[in-house]
Amino acid sequence: MSLCLCGKCLLGWVALAPLFRMLHLGSMPRHKPVPGHEVQQRVYGNNCFGCGPANESGLHLEFHLNEEHKRFLCEFELPMRFEGPPSHAHGGIIATILDEAMGKVSKLRSIIAVTQTMQVNYIRPVPLMKPLVTEGWEVGVNGREHFRAAEIRNAQGEILATSTGTFIEVDPKRMFAKFLKESQTDST
Repeated sequence: MSLCLCGKCLLGWVALAPLFRMLHLGSMPRHKPVPGHEVQQRVYGNNCFGCGPANESGLHLEFHLNEEHKRFLCEFELPMRFEGPPSHAHGGIIATILDEAMGKVSKLRSIIAVTQTMQVNYIRPVPLMKPLVTEGWEVGVNGREHFRAAEIRNAQGEILATSTGTFIEVDPKRMFAKFLKESQTDST
């Protein structure tokens, strides 16, 4: 088998290379879920605003699995750039952290699920530059719907914000195949 290396085809192959790597990863056998997201970082980078080390503007949250309780935890401090009210976190940043905590729970089932709905309860202001903990866990499952909850606590264990959410399990091969078709159409 030979590949065309003319300018037009070569540009198309270069543009599609990251997608082929992702499709290849999806066809590999699944292993025990890995706490955090170290495998994705090494293979094709992680530019996620919440947890991606490649995102300079992001939160850089690092989650760890508490295997006994089947919950994902992250200890963190928010820098001043995430300020909303004076010396406290912006509500959108709080929601993002809770969404990340609930999203990590997908790793327990080795699935990919996206947020469908989410409710946030802002209980107390979330301080900047102070030790905080977020924790996410599974509440239940109904087919492709995965129900989750999360909270943010301060160093004294006081709950500052909570959330509940419904996440929809998706088939990554179907999602990437659609994107791949659109990319091929665009490059011709």
